[in-house]
Amino acid sequence: MKGNYLNLLEKRRSCYELSNEIPLSDDELLEMTRRVVLNTPSAFNSQSTRILLLVGERHAQFWNIVKIVLSRLVPADAFHATEKKIDVSFASGYGTFLFYEDMSIIEELCREHKIYSGQFPTWAEHTNAMHQFAIWTALTEYGLGASLQHYNPIIDDAVREVFEVKESWKLIAQMPFGKCEGSAGDKTFLSVDERMLMLG
Repeated sequence: MKGNYLNLLEKRRSCYELSNEIPLSDDELLEMTRRVVLNTPSAFNSQSTRILLLVGERHAQFWNIVKIVLSRLVPADAFHATEKKIDVSFASGYGTFLFYEDMSIIEELCREHKIYSGQFPTWAEHTNAMHQFAIWTALTEYGLGASLQHYNPIIDDAVREVFEVKESWKLIAQMPFGKCEGSAGDKTFLSVDERMLMLG
């Protein structure tokens, strides 16, 4: 439908109160993710983004790892609030996407195209961000809420060990998702005229 994509962009918001109800089966969720991964562009067609989709016990296990790591770093008198946020906003959802970049591909591109070698790490971040946004927008189409989190790099080693993640994969971001139970709240916008120009 004409305009549907722009409508989804307007609806896509960060949701910090999730439940584990979703209108998709695991097979449908996997197929949605596969379509996004297959069709999201990447610099030099590197296809360097890697994704772990965690549901069920693996989703719960991941957020338990986060809490264990943070419990060693956050002062005891402040950890209760941290734990509550994780439980309500992230662990309570249906699943979590972990976004990685395979750095072995980036390193190979740097060797093959030396003139651009200083740019490939930045372009890899761009590639990963496009996957994040594409998946987030696809979730929005199904009425689901999500947020983007960055507990890396403090959780990287523990997550790599538990989920047997390849050494060459670098964790970029985490996206818990599920049914949005709370309001996204008001969002302020700068003037669009200050943010873009059209020249002709």
